[in-house]
Amino acid sequence: TTPSDLFEPLGHFEWLPRNNGEYVLPLWPSLFCSLDMIPRMTDDVAKKALLSFVSSKCCYGNRAAGELVIQELKPQILYRYRLETFNETRLCEWNFEPYTNALVDGPQNGASPHPWDIKVQVPHMFQDDTKKFRVPHSSIVKECHKCHGRGRYKCSGCHGAGRMRCASCHGARHKAKTKYLKYQKQCQMCSGTGRKRCSTCSGRGNKTCTTCQGEKRLLHFLQLIIIWYDNVHEFISENHLNFPRELLSKAIGENIFKDENTVHPLVDFPHPEISSASQRAIEDHSATLRSTSCILQQVYYMDMFNFYISFNKY
Repeated sequence: TTPSDLFEPLGHFEWLPRNNGEYVLPLWPSLFCSLDMIPRMTDDVAKKALLSFVSSKCCYGNRAAGELVIQELKPQILYRYRLETFNETRLCEWNFEPYTNALVDGPQNGASPHPWDIKVQVPHMFQDDTKKFRVPHSSIVKECHKCHGRGRYKCSGCHGAGRMRCASCHGARHKAKTKYLKYQKQCQMCSGTGRKRCSTCSGRGNKTCTTCQGEKRLLHFLQLIIIWYDNVHEFISENHLNFPRELLSKAIGENIFKDENTVHPLVDFPHPEISSASQRAIEDHSATLRSTSCILQQVYYMDMFNFYISFNKY
């Protein structure tokens, strides 16, 4: 157990030892202070809020909202626990590009480093990002697998002939007789030859290899792909407001507590479901992320929402 005298004094947020030797941060005094600071809802404020909402809708009438009488305002408090775990995942894959006689950083310069030994600049915390890097000493030159080192390949349109059968006369060289045309007329599209220059290869019979861009060889190398991802777990305490959950997730509440870096489950929160959600979220992120990636930073927020249920008459 870490001696308590190693901690600097933190006032009323001082770390306190528990019976099992763990240390917890007693945040609940600040919670109750926040409850006292919440402004109380009055009938006038509630009616103004309703009229403001009605005015924001083009087809809503405001007569009913203006004439209603508020008989009772019943407050209800909800809590939202949100855990964000910013993690980094690394993987390697082979890639290639046309080889243009540049210097090759291959195994002759040493062994390639382990993917997690490559130092990179980490982006802003909790912002998703993906970057790709070439692994040092992993490059090797090979013959292009598409054109087999020729730099060009046979045109698929004319099969290397450079010319194709005329689509207008179908190779007959003349137009067929019709009731308006009493005799055969030379096809103007192919000038009576029955064949036209291939439009796919411009009559060359072959095309430049798009894989090696005519360079005949490819530079193969290991590419390191680094993915930074912000994993979010959100829990909202049970409510009886029949309020759309997706709208509640977007609402801005009163932040009553925040912790970051390496977070710990909440202990003895006044609402047990919040403590259970905190424990479950941290365990889930640890189990699913630590096996495949590196957790860089964590942060959790506790927000409070104060709703009022209005009982009215007209």
